[in-house]
Amino acid sequence: MSNSNYTVSALKYRPNSWDTIIGQDNIATTLKQAIESNQLAQAYLFCGPRGVGKTSTARLFAKAINLKHDPKLTDFTYNIYELDAASNNQVDDIRNLNDQVRIPPQRGNYKVYVIDEVHMLSQSAFNAFLKTLEEPPAHAIFILATTEKHKIIPTILSRCQVYDFHRISIPDMVLHLENIAKKEGVKSEPEALHVIAEKADGALRDALSCFDLMVNFTNSNITYKEVVRNLNILDHDYYFKFSDFIQNNLIHDSLLLFSEIISKGFDGRLFINGLASHFRNLMIAKDERTLKILEYTKDTIEKFKIQAQGFDAGYLTDLLSLTNEADSMYKTSQNQRLLVEILIMKLCSSGAEKKKLKFLEAPIIAPDFKDSTLNSSKKDLQKQPEKEIIKHVEKESKPTTFEPEKSEIIRPKTSLSIKKRSVAASITGIRQQMQEDSISKKVDGEVEVLATSKFSQKVLEEKWNEFAEIKKKEGKMGLYTTLTKQKPKLLDDFLIKFILDSEVQKMEFQTQNQLLLDFLRAELKNGYIQLSLELTKSDSPKLTQLTSRERFFQMAEKNPDLHVFKEKFNLDLEF
Repeated sequence: MSNSNYTVSALKYRPNSWDTIIGQDNIATTLKQAIESNQLAQAYLFCGPRGVGKTSTARLFAKAINLKHDPKLTDFTYNIYELDAASNNQVDDIRNLNDQVRIPPQRGNYKVYVIDEVHMLSQSAFNAFLKTLEEPPAHAIFILATTEKHKIIPTILSRCQVYDFHRISIPDMVLHLENIAKKEGVKSEPEALHVIAEKADGALRDALSCFDLMVNFTNSNITYKEVVRNLNILDHDYYFKFSDFIQNNLIHDSLLLFSEIISKGFDGRLFINGLASHFRNLMIAKDERTLKILEYTKDTIEKFKIQAQGFDAGYLTDLLSLTNEADSMYKTSQNQRLLVEILIMKLCSSGAEKKKLKFLEAPIIAPDFKDSTLNSSKKDLQKQPEKEIIKHVEKESKPTTFEPEKSEIIRPKTSLSIKKRSVAASITGIRQQMQEDSISKKVDGEVEVLATSKFSQKVLEEKWNEFAEIKKKEGKMGLYTTLTKQKPKLLDDFLIKFILDSEVQKMEFQTQNQLLLDFLRAELKNGYIQLSLELTKSDSPKLTQLTSRERFFQMAEKNPDLHVFKEKFNLDLEF
């Protein structure tokens, strides 16, 4: 490419035959068949992104139309007229064009008018062009080209055959660049040409311009490292390192690597978008069927496959959600670097949180007590629908198997376990059973003696509100509203009085009654705390004044089968 009369690749290798059109084979085939069958329309509209061959195809098409009827035509007599609508967009320009259209060609059968950037025409110019476009002379053919199809008025679109040019795929672009490199004697690495094609974003003209730039920069030896350095592109290796750090929860190593990226002049948003694309590629690489979507070299695809094995689909979805959220907040952030660093911390911590959740969600298996005295207490515990209690008992049972410490593990259930319609399945039966659970005394010799620490009304309200906040974070807004609407009142003998607005509220509250008691007893260090629920005078509010959850309990009072329906389909009544 060191000739004295240097020509840029975009012009030198511009398509001059149907075979040289890249990535638009379906359009080229359709136009060739229209010419061969002599089925030419009066107007064509070529639309699509920049650099995909619209104008080049229009010129080839215009040339081929006349050459079919007169192969002896020279370059100066193709009867092709080009008009740049960006600079000739007024109504007078279109009127001059209309006057020229009326004159038949001196040689050949057709006069072809190529109007580029037609969307730049003014409204008046469009209106002046309508009649000519709808009923042109038999010898006139119009080819309109635009990058913004949505700006063309519908009356113009309805008078044209529309051809949508799509972005040129990366493999087609890489193949074309490889052919040009061979013709020009330029050494190139496949990965380097792939980066150039990816940077062009489907526009072949941009890829050829970038190719010329890299030929000059690398002295006709295009390597991957030089292309990445010159085009301000983050190397894939950075994202692979980040993914390894995230998988191993290495926050500080990730922050140091991000600092290195910033020091090289890369923008934080570029990093976020690149990281999101990397997670997307890992998700695609998890299935052999979707590997064909990845437009990378074989070596890079193999790297994605290997790294994707360390991430499950749910984990990658969470990572993508975090990066997408940070990208949407980046523009409005006052401290953009801090935003990206917080994102990195969240990404690295999400793996550890998932491990914790898996550990907490693991089932707790109760030991098989063989002692007869313990079997009776186990049967009593099985009657409690709201919790499972696993007790470590006296040393006499099995000293080699169980610890002598006395402890209890309480696992609350999210909903009531109702197997069949009975008295226990009704709201009254549930309330009665839960009250029995809350006041049940522990058998001597099985567990430790309850603590009796004193506490004030103020401390009680603080712990009460703390429990309400926990329920709020769990999404139980109805229960949170009930807990915070009134204040609990401390009476004698550690009895807590709480006033509710309705019987329905009371029934809903009692589903969390035992959890609240256990929380207060543990936080206030007093095992004798009891809870008394009372109603205000108006205990039957109108149905329209109730929450969705209250309405459910009111209806379930009349028809207990609603509980069975809710359990069977795992329905959630929190709104």
